[in-house]
Amino acid sequence: MKIKTDSRKVTNGDTFVALRGIKSDGHDYIEKAIANGATRIVCEEGDYSVETIKVEDSRKYLEKLLYDEYHDTLSKMNIIGLTGTNGKTTTAYLLWEALWNLDRPCSYIGTVGFYMKEKVRPLPNTSPDICEIYDMLIESFENGITNVVMEVSSQGLSYGRFNGIEFNYSLFTNLTQDHLDYHKTMENYALAKLQLFKNTIGVSLINNDDSYHEMFEVGNYKTYGMDSDYRIQDIAISENGTTFKVNDLDIHSNLIGQYNVYNVTGVVALLDLLGVNKEDIENVIPKLLPPPGRMDRIKYKSNTIVVDYAHTPDAMENIFKTVSEIPHNKTYIVFGCTGSRDAKKRPIMMQLALTNCDYAIVTSDDLHDEEFDNIVKDMLEGNTNTHYEVESDRGKAIMIGMKLLKERDILLVLGKGHEEFIIVGDKQIPFNDRKAIEEYIEQEKNLELV
Repeated sequence: MKIKTDSRKVTNGDTFVALRGIKSDGHDYIEKAIANGATRIVCEEGDYSVETIKVEDSRKYLEKLLYDEYHDTLSKMNIIGLTGTNGKTTTAYLLWEALWNLDRPCSYIGTVGFYMKEKVRPLPNTSPDICEIYDMLIESFENGITNVVMEVSSQGLSYGRFNGIEFNYSLFTNLTQDHLDYHKTMENYALAKLQLFKNTIGVSLINNDDSYHEMFEVGNYKTYGMDSDYRIQDIAISENGTTFKVNDLDIHSNLIGQYNVYNVTGVVALLDLLGVNKEDIENVIPKLLPPPGRMDRIKYKSNTIVVDYAHTPDAMENIFKTVSEIPHNKTYIVFGCTGSRDAKKRPIMMQLALTNCDYAIVTSDDLHDEEFDNIVKDMLEGNTNTHYEVESDRGKAIMIGMKLLKERDILLVLGKGHEEFIIVGDKQIPFNDRKAIEEYIEQEKNLELV
């Protein structure tokens, strides 16, 4: 028997739990679940043709059902949760890579998908629904994997998607403006993330250099940063990588940028807490590569194109600071802002782009249920600069940016990173930034051969 909350995923013999959500009500899909093979229904109202359990609160019932069914198995696993506005994907992915390199099989659950030894499948959200999270944990255990590193989003915590899961370790990267359309205030945003650390039975790691660090210093915790338990020193960044020290460890990473020093330090600290010796930590870090769509560099003639998921003001600032450390001539940017999400950050992101780049091409990101022109209007609020243009077609916008490149220039393509589609209304339109860039380069090569 498997427990499902999505009627589309129900197979023969499953139990379907009808949950009331913000945009939909699972009770409306009970008949579909039965048609797909559900033999038991948990709901708050109604009578059905299969075994029906009526409860006062189906969500609380589900949490207890999952806990009772799987707690013994999960207690045999080492579950590591990472949260923060920026950096959690890179840090989690690097830790997953490191543990496999150290012959410690590990699963990764997060923004770029579900991975065991390799990618198993993409995920619809950073934090999938509670049943899917449990399914992936059990799938990992059944494949002999007892280490799991997962990204834990604030909304996932708010929706109760991690309820009943005890984390052996947790890590806080940082807190900057994002998701305020949902949380309304930064305090609410922080309080949502705080739930992870209250549910950590082992040690938490806190970025001591973030202004919100004190909020997360609960229970048994250690800090990392410039003056911390895991102290960062002697940073040297070049085009080819970064060297620095963490306490008495000499670290060399292929990743560049100050923000990646913090991401790598989080990995170093977690490896130390997991009992990995100093020599193995120093040897494994140089082997690690960033996740797809994170500071992903593509050579184009004498130029560099960078594809990155950066979609918040803080993430954009980190990219600009990193690029400023790379010798080059002009900087161009292709980016947009997400529709039906926090509109307050739109003019901030636009000003950052125009201040730090020679020219900007404003284009579509995920529109969701908002008109592109309305998003652009918000982005241009209070703007007096003219070194930009607007092109709603993301593929054409990238092509415009690439045609601007001359000698040793940099083009930043930000906002989508690894993602394979653009969301417009309820449709997912296939599109990937890196693929679009590679296709344009290939077209140029073919023309040269003609």
